[in-house]
Amino acid sequence: MSVQASFISLNNWPSGRHKPFVIAGPCSVESEEQIHETARQLSQTPVSVLRGGIWKPRTRPNTFNGLGKDALKWLAEAGRASGLPSAVEVATAAHVEQSLEAGIGLLWIGARSTVSPFVVQEIADALKGVDIPVMIKNPINPDLELWIGAIERISLAGIRQIAAIHRGFSSYEKNTYRNVPNWNIPLELKRHFPELPMICDPSHISGSIDLIPHLSQKAMDLNFDGLMIEAHHDPAHALSDKDQQLTPAAVGELIAQLVIRNLSTDDADFLDKLKNLRKDIDKIDYDILELLASRSRLVQEIGLYKKENNITIFQPERWAEIVQTRSRYGAEIHISEEMILDLVRIIHRESIAVQTRIMNDEK
Repeated sequence: MSVQASFISLNNWPSGRHKPFVIAGPCSVESEEQIHETARQLSQTPVSVLRGGIWKPRTRPNTFNGLGKDALKWLAEAGRASGLPSAVEVATAAHVEQSLEAGIGLLWIGARSTVSPFVVQEIADALKGVDIPVMIKNPINPDLELWIGAIERISLAGIRQIAAIHRGFSSYEKNTYRNVPNWNIPLELKRHFPELPMICDPSHISGSIDLIPHLSQKAMDLNFDGLMIEAHHDPAHALSDKDQQLTPAAVGELIAQLVIRNLSTDDADFLDKLKNLRKDIDKIDYDILELLASRSRLVQEIGLYKKENNITIFQPERWAEIVQTRSRYGAEIHISEEMILDLVRIIHRESIAVQTRIMNDEK
């Protein structure tokens, strides 16, 4: 059986409901009272699963690192009392065993764990013979292969209910987001595994409650299946990530305001119009490929000419000129600067590669 064949719909998950499938709860379980009150309030919203952090892999040691095993029973009991299955992050075999013993309904593997095949394999080994839904967050760095590898390891352990969670990627540079979305990466994962349920974690992408509604709607527009949202009954006094936690009431309002779009339609006029527009796009795409092939032939001529005259491949002034002129022209014809820069960088990188092969007599 292929790995892809093991994925099943979120509708078969505990408390599975129609899209969006929403998981919500506090960043950290801080007390029995806190998790019970948060769960009680969330039970009055369309949330499907109660989440809570037990073991918190914080960046710095002298911060709140979670209450550990003792808080598991509070989370499980709060879920049962509110009629919501409970979910927790696991990072070791011991975490898995303790969570199963406590009656936790779902598990997820965090970004700091997904980055390590050793950690994921330890978790996979602990899950063999267990029938429980497992969600896998993307690694902290934008590495699609690591994400795929983690999914494959969990699937090969015999887990039948798997979902991916997109929580963004760390960046050294300051950005609007706490973790840069890089939406193309989860979309590429979906291309590899079309049946894989995809959940967005707007709380960790944003780092701020102000951006959560926008990111949640973006995920729905991109056909994500659900959301994982951090929620706390008193966010101002949360012991971790207070700036990105919504109140349960705010979670309910967010879900109510989401626009859920259709994947397809039976409208014949729409389908006919879409088909014709796509035919036009296909023609333009092939024209672009022909132009790129013509450009590549010119690049080869330049490479040979540079080699004959002992000239370096990279020409800083020429590269600066290309970036400046193409960006300016792109603005004139209403193409975003971001798209222009991405495009010319890809083309320039290929140009460097072609000329390098020529310089080194590579075929």
